[in-house]
Amino acid sequence: MKTVLIAALVSTGLAVPVPAWSATPPGPAWSACPASAAVDPRQECGTVSVPVDYARPGGPRLDLAISRLRTAAPGLRRGVLVLIPGGPGNSGVNRPSAYVGKLPQSVLDRYDLVSFDPRGVGASALVSCGLQPADITQTRIMPWPGAGGDITPTVDWSRRAAAACADNGGPVYDSISSRNEARDLDAIRQALGERRISYWGVSYGTYVGAVYATMFAAHTDRVVLDSNDDPDPELVERGWAANYAIGVEDRFPDFAAWAAARDGQYHLGVDPAAVRGTYLRLADSLDREPLPWTGADPPVLDGNTLRSNLLNGLYSDSRFPQLAGLMSAALAGGPLPPTGAAPEAALQNTFAVLNATICHDVRWPRDIRSYAAGVSANRQAFPLTAGMPVNIYTCAFSPAPVEPPVRVTPDGPSNVLLVQNLRDPATPYRKALNLRTAFGDRARMVAVDAGGHGSYLENGNPCGDAWVTAFLTDGTRPAHDVTCPA
Repeated sequence: MKTVLIAALVSTGLAVPVPAWSATPPGPAWSACPASAAVDPRQECGTVSVPVDYARPGGPRLDLAISRLRTAAPGLRRGVLVLIPGGPGNSGVNRPSAYVGKLPQSVLDRYDLVSFDPRGVGASALVSCGLQPADITQTRIMPWPGAGGDITPTVDWSRRAAAACADNGGPVYDSISSRNEARDLDAIRQALGERRISYWGVSYGTYVGAVYATMFAAHTDRVVLDSNDDPDPELVERGWAANYAIGVEDRFPDFAAWAAARDGQYHLGVDPAAVRGTYLRLADSLDREPLPWTGADPPVLDGNTLRSNLLNGLYSDSRFPQLAGLMSAALAGGPLPPTGAAPEAALQNTFAVLNATICHDVRWPRDIRSYAAGVSANRQAFPLTAGMPVNIYTCAFSPAPVEPPVRVTPDGPSNVLLVQNLRDPATPYRKALNLRTAFGDRARMVAVDAGGHGSYLENGNPCGDAWVTAFLTDGTRPAHDVTCPA
């Protein structure tokens, strides 16, 4: 989702020297986590103190919220398995509880599960840009162009949002970046008293994991990166945004075939081509004549809301019925299925962390005309996403990054396993291969003939799951990259 940085800065590493943070943080004072239906009663919570600015280790600090679920069997414990949250902007403190029932016993026997809220998220010094309520809807956070590809509304929103973040974000907001999340992860490692850490990063967590494996290679044990972001240091998040266009085109045929097989129920088309045509016509008609949608925010189903629901619906086969049901109801003119809006405070926090990360990791173009031209071309090449993946973001109106993106290299131990669905709507396979190339012989790739976002333990693919489990359990990796059949 971001743009080009000066090549010289990329090649020389840090734009501004940042001293290594050498002070070992004290170990967490573990206590019971706040009671919740989502929290395993065995999970413990604590905090780790880190500098707000690693260039000023003696300056202001913040407390990172961390969690631990001790599952390792006596005599078999290898260390900790850190579950790196995705996003950017996702909470991680309840991830040990969420995954203790999913991970194989052989993995649980060897690791204590650890996770955290990244800086600015949730219980780790929560940040907000304080956007006006009308500016914090889902179809504004994702920069969907106006009808016909007009980017004027997105330009206006991006200016307002950038100004709000500059006025209200504060020092912690200003410090958020993938480099600093990797530094925070190493602070957690030190506080836990671990010489090396194993970790499992999914989605954005794969980039954090790749950055950590580059900046702190000697402290990595077994690294699993699942649903992988392209680490291209000249694009980083700007490239990830553009990749939605590719990923949705890769993934949509799965949904179209599923819906066509159920045409008697949903009436979306008797074959995949007909379902695609139905979707495109429906989105176009909703651009012109939105339908009222009780409970939604805003309370209408327009073309961009449908497109946003398509993107979300392609993340998992389990979401296909909801997407098909919405389309079917819209074709009939309503009533639409019940829905609810996310709490505004949660959206404010998620947006702020997402925005800070993508703007602080890499420089974005400033020329508004280049975005308009890009949207026009992208709409023609990838009509399912209507130009959104290359549209303007707040970063075009935000300060330049302090540090350049990390360049992932083959330097370091050969201890990385990448697992990747072939038809991922958010992190497409053909772009995930760039991370495999960047790591060189440090990594192996397990490609899984499946659709959706998230591979390990998500698809029920015995081959893909077995390779990841074997690697975490005893370090076994394939000698060469492999593809697991459906």
